[in-house]
Amino acid sequence: MTSVPKLLLLVLFFLSYRSPIAHAGDHGSYKVLSIGSLRTKSVCSESKAVRSSSGATTVPLHHRHGPCSPLPTKKMPSLEDRLHRDQLRAAYIKRKFSGDVKKDGQGAGGVEQSHVTVPTTLGTSLNTLEYLITVRLGSPAKTQTVLIDSGSDVSWVQCKPCLQCHSQVDPLFDPSLSSTYSPFSCSSAACAQLGQDGNGCSSSSQCQYIVRYADGSSTTGTYSSDTLALGSNTISNFQFGCSHVESGFNDLTDGLMGLGGGAPSLASQTAGTFGTAFSYCLPPTPSSSGFLTLGAGTSGFVKTPMLRSSPVPTFYGVRLEAIRVGGTQLSIPTSVFSAGMVMDSGTIITRLPRTAYSALSSAFKAGMKQYRPAPPRSIMDTCFDFSGQSSVRLPSVALVFSGGAVVNLDANGIILGNCLAFAANSDDSSPGIVGNVQQRTFEVLYDVGGGAVGFKAGAC
Repeated sequence: MTSVPKLLLLVLFFLSYRSPIAHAGDHGSYKVLSIGSLRTKSVCSESKAVRSSSGATTVPLHHRHGPCSPLPTKKMPSLEDRLHRDQLRAAYIKRKFSGDVKKDGQGAGGVEQSHVTVPTTLGTSLNTLEYLITVRLGSPAKTQTVLIDSGSDVSWVQCKPCLQCHSQVDPLFDPSLSSTYSPFSCSSAACAQLGQDGNGCSSSSQCQYIVRYADGSSTTGTYSSDTLALGSNTISNFQFGCSHVESGFNDLTDGLMGLGGGAPSLASQTAGTFGTAFSYCLPPTPSSSGFLTLGAGTSGFVKTPMLRSSPVPTFYGVRLEAIRVGGTQLSIPTSVFSAGMVMDSGTIITRLPRTAYSALSSAFKAGMKQYRPAPPRSIMDTCFDFSGQSSVRLPSVALVFSGGAVVNLDANGIILGNCLAFAANSDDSSPGIVGNVQQRTFEVLYDVGGGAVGFKAGAC
């Protein structure tokens, strides 16, 4: 059987180029982190003003549990609970690239047909996702608060009539009240484009979609189109799932906006309007705001070639080549990173090949000798006792990507709680994941047309 890294090398289209070494972020060997910044404040901090460039649209982005969130419930789940869900998602991504995802959809309930293979789009339910935006759907436009996910393609909201739905912050979307709403027929190109995310039309002339998640949660309903308003821009005939039956969700969001690389995603659908590049900035803490831009400008970024997989088109990949701690590059063979890294806004902490993580952990501990070690927290095992400290001095951590891109992580991208915000894969042969903690404060560019992923420091 072909090993995972060899398989990935066969399917990844590597747009190789070499560029002069560029850096994103501070170059110092140490960073100072305020302990107070690790706690969620009760007041929303003003974000930096972001103005859309010509031909682009920008909307504010918030952490779902912070004071900037439009959701009424602000209580943050425990770190251990978040990391447990995070591990489920990371395991799903690993299975997705190995081709072993059939078992993820078994016994999940909901709409199912014996001749259909039900897919999974996420590693677990929407509780893994942390960032949301507000959009307006229909004519007249109705506000919808949706989670964003770069690891999903199909967007959806809960709709009337809803046979089985979870509580949400906004009124259910009622397609009968929208003059621009239209369900797709089973014979439509949009329905065929769903591929595995369609569940057949044996009982209806209207196209049906189903997305099922690894923990058994699911959403199903009618695949439709309607007018979508993002910021001051309007998108006609936006394709989305009108969910009538769902199970396993307990959050208050109205649905999900997929930013993946597949044809049904928001990013793919709007490429003709805004162009083939989008970006987002995840704020440093839940008490501050970021943004999502469709039609993002591509200048001013540190860039690395984007990796794409034909069998798994949803995900955007990059090639990590080295890690620096305190300004010193670790002695890790380049071959350790050969399986590539997935850029994922829905995974919390970065997963590294086991050999690379071991080297990072050892070097980071050596630079943190002034702090007592602390017990592991869930999947994070490089932890410290910060009792009595108002601030801590951290060795800088930089990720070195192919093409010469050096990304110096923000202090909030190094520590989560009291632990190094990285974890190890079970081996060196599985793809790694660049999680959302490490992406914080950077404007992360997905230049799909140009075949590059970019980073711009201090953007939010």
